[in-house]
Amino acid sequence: MAKSAQLRTLLKPPKMAWNPTDRKLLRAAGIEDLRKLAQKRVPRMVFDYTDGAADSERSLSRARQTFADIEFQPSVLRDVAEIDTTRTVLGKRQELPFCLAPVGFTRVMHPEGESAVASVAAQFGIPYSVSTLATTSLADIAAAAPGGRHWFQLYFAEDRAMVKELLALAEEAGFDTILLTLDTPISVPRRRDIRNGLTIPPSMSIGTFAEAWLHPGWWLSQVRGGAPSPKVLAATSNGSASDLIKKVFNPRLSIEDLEWLRGAWSGKLVAKGVQSVADAVRVADAGVDAVWLSTHGGRKLDRAPVPVELVPDVVDAVGERIEVLVDTGITSGADIVAAIALGATAACVGRCYQYGLMAGGRRGVVKAMEILTREIEVTMKLLGVTSVDQLDRSHVRFR
Repeated sequence: MAKSAQLRTLLKPPKMAWNPTDRKLLRAAGIEDLRKLAQKRVPRMVFDYTDGAADSERSLSRARQTFADIEFQPSVLRDVAEIDTTRTVLGKRQELPFCLAPVGFTRVMHPEGESAVASVAAQFGIPYSVSTLATTSLADIAAAAPGGRHWFQLYFAEDRAMVKELLALAEEAGFDTILLTLDTPISVPRRRDIRNGLTIPPSMSIGTFAEAWLHPGWWLSQVRGGAPSPKVLAATSNGSASDLIKKVFNPRLSIEDLEWLRGAWSGKLVAKGVQSVADAVRVADAGVDAVWLSTHGGRKLDRAPVPVELVPDVVDAVGERIEVLVDTGITSGADIVAAIALGATAACVGRCYQYGLMAGGRRGVVKAMEILTREIEVTMKLLGVTSVDQLDRSHVRFR
């Protein structure tokens, strides 16, 4: 009888879910599991848009490998029964030391789109960065998460009147931070997108359409939700989606534009897309509140520097004046902890939550946040730290 009781204890049935999507999400143990689910749920052209990177994709693969090669330096005999994962980022305390990075055309991934992501970010107490190429209006995103913190990623168009309109929309919707993207003077089609015909304008082949029809659930949800379009841009000017998108890329963007923006925006201002110490110093001198080290998720210049490798030197150069954020290559909560230990104020994730969105809509984004939260907590406890603010370079080293 005793052995039988022990066996029953070991063979407890797992949690059950009647919904097939919920069942698959329950079994997802890491972000890679969500990535595999996403790949099955959406057409290849949609998955590749999110998953892909520039040219040979070396920028992304090198960034991921760099995180994988960071070695932790744990300290034992520490009481880690209770830990504090909160972090002050751009003047506000938040529940976790990361934010959700901007991704354009989010409703293409799932019709719940930006509104679902915003509500999950608010639930977990972290900021959500909304793209200029968002497929939901800024007002509707704010309404979907009234208690959330919203940042707006800005492409600085050559037409400053258009920029002023975008700033006004962000202010009216209660957004407190502008993220000026610096690394996109031109639109750069990626190889996967070219093969799939996701160019401006689109040129999709019969094969692309045929493969997409193998995902009837995605098609049905898109039909029900309505065709995604750049709603934020549409509020500033008329034209087709392709015409609107072309307007926001500005090869003439300069430090003078950044200085003008600093005077035009009274909230927090972040320079996003910085890839060198010298440029970090330049934007700090221009009056930004933070520098966001980024290669756009490896999606612009192939063989660009690995952002997380820049963190220590940038922090040493400007860390006493401004905050330092970092993205690209982050696939786990452990990566987030490593970035903070190297000196970043916060890490920023994009693909992680997008895989969740493609895998299961809002429920999938929740699962992604649960995974990252658990991994952050486990990593901190095994390192022997009880607060995110205790993390420093003594806890990590590049191998």
